[in-house]
Amino acid sequence: MDPYAEFIQPFIEFGFMRRALVACLALSLGCGPVGILLVLRRMSLVGDALSHAVLPGAAIGFMIAGLSLVVMSLGGFIAGLAVAVLSGLVARVTPQREDASFAAFYLISLALGVLIVSTQGSNVDLMHVLFGTILAVDDASLLLVVSIATLTLIVLAVIGRGLIVECFDPGFLRAVGGPGAALHFAFLVLVVMNLVAGFHALGTLMAVGLMMLPAAAARFWAGQVATLAAASSVIAFVSGYAGLLLSYHANLPSGPAIILVAGGVYIVSVVAGPRGSLWARFLPRRHLEA
Repeated sequence: MDPYAEFIQPFIEFGFMRRALVACLALSLGCGPVGILLVLRRMSLVGDALSHAVLPGAAIGFMIAGLSLVVMSLGGFIAGLAVAVLSGLVARVTPQREDASFAAFYLISLALGVLIVSTQGSNVDLMHVLFGTILAVDDASLLLVVSIATLTLIVLAVIGRGLIVECFDPGFLRAVGGPGAALHFAFLVLVVMNLVAGFHALGTLMAVGLMMLPAAAARFWAGQVATLAAASSVIAFVSGYAGLLLSYHANLPSGPAIILVAGGVYIVSVVAGPRGSLWARFLPRRHLEA
C-alpha cells in the first residue's frame, strides 16, 4: 500500500473533501495578504471584531430566507460594513479610540446575532452560523469564496502600494495628498468581504482564525511585505489541508481542527522561526556566553 495514500486518498475519493480543500485554497489566497496588512496596521483585534459583526446580518438573512447563501452573505456584508463605519465615525467625532469603539459595537453585534438565531432557529442552526461547516460547502458557496478571493487579489494589486505606504508612513501619504481615508475604507471593505467568505466555511467565530493566525506566524519567517503575504497564504493553506486530514482521520470537527493546526504553526513559529523567535533571540546569546 502506498504510504502516502492517507494524505491524498480522502481528496480523491470524496467530492466534499475536494470542495473543502479548494475553499481552503481560495480563503488562503484572499485572507493571507489581508491578514498581513491587518498585522502591519496593528488592527489584528479589529479583524476579530468585524468577524463577530457579520453575525447579526447573517442571522437576519437566515431569519428572512433560511440558509440562503445570497441573503446571508449580503446581510453579513452590510452588518460588518455598518460596524466598521460606525466605529470609525465614533472614533472621529468623540475622544474614544477606534479599538474601543470596535469592541463596543462587536459585542453588541455578537449578542444581537446570537439572540436572533437562538430565537428564530434551532441549536443546529446556531452551531452552523457560529462554527460553520466547511465539509458541507456546495458549489454555490465555493463560487462565492473563489470570487471574493479573486476580487481581493485584484483590488490589492491596484491599491496595495497605497495601503503599504499608509501602514508605514501615514503622515507622508497625507503630506502628498494621498487618499488615506478612502484607502482605509476600501481596506475595511476587503476585510469584511473575506470574513463573509470565511463565515460560510468556518463560521463567524472561526473565520478570523485563518486570517490572523497565519499572518501572525508569517512574521517569524519573512521580512518583506510580499514574502509575508506569500508566507501567510502558504501557512493558511497548509493549515487547511492538514486540518481537513486531521478531521477526516480522527473524526473531529473540521473548522476547529483547521484553526488548531494554524495555532500549532503559530506556536512553532514563535519558538523556532528564523526571525525574532525565541530560538533566534536566545541561541546567539548562548553562543556568546559560551
